[in-house]
Amino acid sequence: MADDLDRLLDEVERRLCHRRGGGGQEQPAAAKEGRSAKVLMSAGSSEEDLDDIIDEICNDSSFTKTPPKLKSNSASLTPERNSVVVQAHGKRCCPVYLGGSLSPSGIGTNISKRACDRLRCTACDFRVSLFNDYVWDQSCDYLFFRNNMPELSKLRAKMIKKKGARAYACQCSWRSIDELTDLQTEQQLRWVCGKHGE
Repeated sequence: MADDLDRLLDEVERRLCHRRGGGGQEQPAAAKEGRSAKVLMSAGSSEEDLDDIIDEICNDSSFTKTPPKLKSNSASLTPERNSVVVQAHGKRCCPVYLGGSLSPSGIGTNISKRACDRLRCTACDFRVSLFNDYVWDQSCDYLFFRNNMPELSKLRAKMIKKKGARAYACQCSWRSIDELTDLQTEQQLRWVCGKHGE
C-alpha cells in the first residue's frame, strides 16, 4: 500500500513539475525523500494518517496550488504534443481474438473483431509467432517448442499446410485456429495483447 501511495505521489509530483516548466528539480527530490520517510514511518497507521499526509503534500508551498493557464505559444503543452504521447503508448485489443488466415488482423474490439497479431505470452515471456495457412501436427509437444522457437526452419518439421488456418505458438503453448475465436475461451493459454503501434 505504501508503494502504491508513493507511485501516486510521484506521478502528481512529475505532472506539477512538468507544468512549472521543469524548474526546481532539486526540491522535488528532497520532497520525495521526506515523503518516503513519512510513508515508511506511517506504514502501519490508519487511513486517517494517510489523509493527513496527502493533505500535507497538497498544502505544501513548493507545489503550485492553481494550474498555470495554457498559452498558445507554449511548446510543451500543445494538443499536438499530447497526441504524440498518446500514440507512442499504443493500443491493446479488448477483447483479444485469435483467428484463421482469412480473419482480418489488427486491433480487436467488440465492434471490429480482428485477430490480434501482437500477442505475447505471460508464462514464457515470448512473443507469439503466427503462421498463415498452417496447423500444428498432433505430435507437437512442449519440448519441441521449447527447443525450436522461434526458428522457422526447425518449426516447419511439424507444420501441416491447411488453407484458411493459422498456427500460433510461443515457447510453452501452441494452438491451431480455423475461425475467429475469443481468447477468453482458451483459458489454458496465457497470451495477452502486447500493444499495437500507431
